[in-house]
Parts: sequence; structure tokens; C-alpha cells
Amino acid sequence: MMKCLHIGRCVNCRSENRSFQTAEACTGIDNIAEAITLLELNNWDLVAAINGVIPQENGILQSNFSSEASQSSMFGPPSQSEAADAAAGGAVSPPSSSSLSSSPPSSSTSAFCPVNASSRHIVERQPRMLNFRVEYRQRTVELVLEEGSTVGEIKQILETELGVPVSKMQLKGWKCGDVSDSTVMRSLHLPKNNSLYVLTPDIAPTASTSKNSDLQESLNQNFLLVISHREAQRDYSLNFPGSRTIQEVKRNVSDLTNIPVRHQQWEGWPVSASDDSMTLAVSGITYPCHHLSVCRRSSPANSQEPTEECADVHMVSDSEGDDFEDASEFGVDDSEMFGMGSSTCRKSPMMPENSENEADALLHFTAEFSSRYGDTHPMFFIGSLEAASQEAFHGKARDRKLLAIYLYNDDSVLGNVFCSQMMCADSIVAYLSQNFITWAWDVTKEANKARLLTMCTRHFGSVVTQTIRTYKTDQFPLLLIVMGKRTSNEVLNVIQGNTTVDELMMRLMGAMEIFTAQQQEDIKDEDEREARETVKREQDEAYRVSLEADRKKREAQEREEAEQVRLERMRKEQEEEKEAIRLSLEQALPPEPEDSGEQISKLRIRTPSGEFLERRFQVSCKLQVLFDFVASKGYPFEEFKLLTTFPRRNITQLDPGSNLMEAKLFPQETLFLESKE
Repeated sequence: MMKCLHIGRCVNCRSENRSFQTAEACTGIDNIAEAITLLELNNWDLVAAINGVIPQENGILQSNFSSEASQSSMFGPPSQSEAADAAAGGAVSPPSSSSLSSSPPSSSTSAFCPVNASSRHIVERQPRMLNFRVEYRQRTVELVLEEGSTVGEIKQILETELGVPVSKMQLKGWKCGDVSDSTVMRSLHLPKNNSLYVLTPDIAPTASTSKNSDLQESLNQNFLLVISHREAQRDYSLNFPGSRTIQEVKRNVSDLTNIPVRHQQWEGWPVSASDDSMTLAVSGITYPCHHLSVCRRSSPANSQEPTEECADVHMVSDSEGDDFEDASEFGVDDSEMFGMGSSTCRKSPMMPENSENEADALLHFTAEFSSRYGDTHPMFFIGSLEAASQEAFHGKARDRKLLAIYLYNDDSVLGNVFCSQMMCADSIVAYLSQNFITWAWDVTKEANKARLLTMCTRHFGSVVTQTIRTYKTDQFPLLLIVMGKRTSNEVLNVIQGNTTVDELMMRLMGAMEIFTAQQQEDIKDEDEREARETVKREQDEAYRVSLEADRKKREAQEREEAEQVRLERMRKEQEEEKEAIRLSLEQALPPEPEDSGEQISKLRIRTPSGEFLERRFQVSCKLQVLFDFVASKGYPFEEFKLLTTFPRRNITQLDPGSNLMEAKLFPQETLFLESKE
């Protein structure tokens, strides 16, 4: 349900609360963030915001009431006749749009609160229609589609209008970034009027459309906006792409200046920049640099003394008899809205007392923080303080980060403001997530505080512990920035809760500068050490390879020598064996017969070396005796064959038992020895 955030602008808070009930009934929107976005887009004109969601021709009936009647119903209780008509079920026409229009608030009246009684009569809700203004190369196409349509349906219509295939079309300008063709526009929560543009990087512009490419080129250009914050007397130089909308620029400036978009008062925007949904490329600002100034819009209602009626805008008297429920049903605590809450109204503590496991305590802290302040917050490290220190300090120098210790106290009046406006700011969240390991602890309970002091003493020393003790409850939350060093950990900064987003960012960046300088030295030392270790490893590896090669060479040489020794030994054994056989054969030979009248065969044998062996044999001698004689001279029967000259015959193939006569080796014969192959 939507809910008034400008309490100083309300004269009759009860009528206003009824108006917001009516707004919820009209629009069906129960998300306060979505309601605030619609109000910002319509310059906080409630009626215009409602009509933007439900057009008058489809939703709200036209009225013939005068503005005076609307004002009387706006600021006063319903008349008896109206009450009777309402009780009888009679229809009362709603006020005219002129009577509902919002004007700047004065000191005595409030134009923000619309009528409550007559605007309850609503016809059946029709589909919400959205207007789109699509630009493509100096061509403009205006479309009107139902909220239930998809992005792909828009592209199909544009394909017909522009002649660009859907496959080569990129539809840009969505506030939530790029979306898929199947996305339903209702899920994007778009305002009634939207500005988009088409990019076709795959289609080169022709000569006739060369001028049309200027818009696409402008969308890709970067604009430097020099924004002067008049109240803080400080300038910001911000770079934005041409596709960024004015609304997105204002939201980014809100994070830097702590001025909500609805309270920003600007100077320097061109006259053509009349719609916050316009991109910078078509807004008419100067390229490449444009100067702007911003300050907080002053409100006359802020200078007035609060009346008794507005002393407690969220409480409704029982005598009113209205069905308005307590503001807590909106999902937003009153104390959160003003940043003045206390822990007494919380349903559960941020961290349970005496938790045995630090990881479980941090999980509970993260869940409770998200339920109170939303999901946009730093990523809290789940684990002990020692584990967080190891993660931040003990990796490689390039991977090290600062440690941000967030100490929360539910009893501090600054707790809600610091959490909602500082710790949940997009710029702070992004910076912490990128450069810090964020560890959180709740010191509301004395047991948890004592446990924290013990951990800090163990990891950072007694000086840090004593420093935390000196801070009072109203100075919390605290953000300790810790940097790891070679010998010890150093606390660079202690940021108290009474700060702004700008000051917090400045102090975080200052700590980051100190850390970066130290990190560069650590990286240099680490690189030099790694280089030395690399050279040493390479030398050790080369030495090891050399030793291995020498070892293998030595082993091969030893094997070769051993093989030679073995072969030599075998050769000697064979020679000895042959010699023994030769001697035994020589000794077994019958004596050579004398040259007498007996039948003697004289044989002449030529060796392979050319020498001749001569001997006389009895004709009756067996061939085996001849073979033994040849073997006794070193030519064994197994290795050599004995041949005749002519005709050529192999004597070794004959029967060794036959005699020389039978072998026709009588009376003399010349033989020769030949090695067997």
C-alpha cells in the first residue's frame, strides 16, 4: 500500500491515509517502492500517478463536482448526507480532475491529499496501457500497448514500421537494463510514458541515412557531467554514456549527495530535457562536457511548527471509526521512515545472544539485516573473524583486500539511518563488495560485545579493544577499516555512525589509497621473491636433469662394460672349451702311418686362410678320423665343411663310419675347408 512520505505537507493526516487506501484500491499496487517510483515520475502528483496507472477513460468516472465541494470533502469529514448515501449504497460521483490536481503546498492547506469519500466509486478496472516513443535514425515511432504485452511483440510491430528484422534489432533504453524478448512489460513496472531507441549494429547506414546515424553515435558517446553541489560547495565530475536517462543520473547523484530525487532542485538542464525518461543523447546537453548544479529543494512546510494533528501521523483515533490499519502493515516501520527507531519495537534481535557458532550468528545477522533494510547491502562474510582475516590478508598480494568490520548496536539512534542510507546505498555497496571483505557483529547484547572484544584482542591487540570500549552507544554503528601487514594488522580508520554517504565514500577511498600503496610494495616484493624462486627452481631443475643424465650415462656405460666383460668371459670360455676339445681330439687321433708299402692315402687340405694341412692316413681309416684331424686343427665339424676340388663333393655329408677308400680319397686327394653359412 502506498503511504505518505511528506508528513510536513499534510494538514489532515486522517484524510490522507484514507486517500492512500483509495489509491491502493484503484491501482492494486501494494509495493511502496513501486508506488514511490510512480510518484517521482509524476512529480509527486498523486492524482496524475493514479491516472497514469488507470487512464480516466477506462478507470475513474468523470465528476461534475465543483472544486469547492472537493476541497470540503478533502479536508473535512464526510457530511451526513454523504454518510447516509454511503450507508444506503448510493453512488456518489468522484470529484473532477481539476479538484484533484496537486498544487504547491501552502502554509495552511495541503494539496497533496485527494478526496477520500467520493473517490471510492470506481468502475471495473481495464487493462493498463503504456505509451512508447521509439527512436531509430531520426525516425520516431509511437506505440500504445497493453501492460501484459511482451518485449518481442514491440519488436514485431517495429519490424513492420521500420523494416528492420527482429533478429538484427536491439531495443535499448529500458530502465532495468537489457531485457529478453519474452519479458512481460508488467514485470518491469514501467511508467505510462516511455522512451526507447533501436540499435542495428549489423546494418550499415546507407548514403541517404548517413545523417540518421548521428543519434546512434550520440548514444554510444560518453558525456562528462560536472555537477556542483551548492550546499556542500563541491563539484563532481561524472561520466555517463549517451544511453543513460536523466532519471538514472539523478538517482546516481542521490547516492553521492544524500538528496533524494524527489527533493533535488536542478539548474543547467536544457529546455528540451523536459522528461526524465529521456536519454542524455537526445536531451540537448552540451557534448562532451555539460555543467549542472543541484541542491535540496526547500519546503515551506518544513518551517512550520508541527500541530497537534500531525504530532503522530501514523496513529488514528478509535473514535474515527475508520478501518485504517496500523502503518506497520505496509511493511515499512515508522521509525525506519524517519531513521529514529529503537530496538524495543523489533520482533527479533539482529544477532542471537551466546551463539555457539559464529557462522550461524552471521547468517542470522544477514537475514535480519535483509528483512529490515532490503536485499541491497554489502555481502557480509559468513564465518569467524579469524577466517575473515585469513580471506582478506593471507592470499597473494594481488588478491588481498581490506577488512571492514561493521559493528551494529540496536540501541543507537543512528542505527537505522546508517543502515538504510549508508550501508544500503548502491555506491557504498558496490565499493565495499569490490575492495573489502565485510564482517559484521552486533554488540547490542553485553555477551556478544564481550565476545567481540576477546576476538579483537586476539587478532588486533589491546589498543583496538580499548578503542572500541571508549565509543558510546549513540556513536554506533562503527565501521573499522583494517589492513593486514607482514607482522601485524593495522586499523586504518574508525568510521562512526554520524556521517554522510559522501563522507563515508571519501574515507573508504582514503583507506583504499593507503592500502593500494602498501599493496603495490607487497606485489613488487612478491614478484621479486617469485622471480628469485623461479630462477632457483629452474637452476635446481637443470641441475637435477644434469644429474639424471649423468646417472643414465654412467649406468649405460656400466652396463656396456659389464656386457663386454660377460662377452669376453664367454668368448674365453668358448675358446677354452674349443681348445680342450681340440686337444682331446688331437690326442685321440691314431698315429700317422709311415710312408711304406701299405695302402696309405695322402691328403692335402687347404684352410680358409690359404694354408695347407697335410697328413697320411690308413686307407681303412674312417672318415670320422679325418673329421677329428681337421677339428684338432681348429676347424670343427659343426662350423666347417670339407669339399673335394673336382668333382666338387661335400665329404662332411658322407657317412662318418665309411673309410677313405669308400669315399674315394685314395691314394691322394686335395681338399679344402669352407665355412658353413
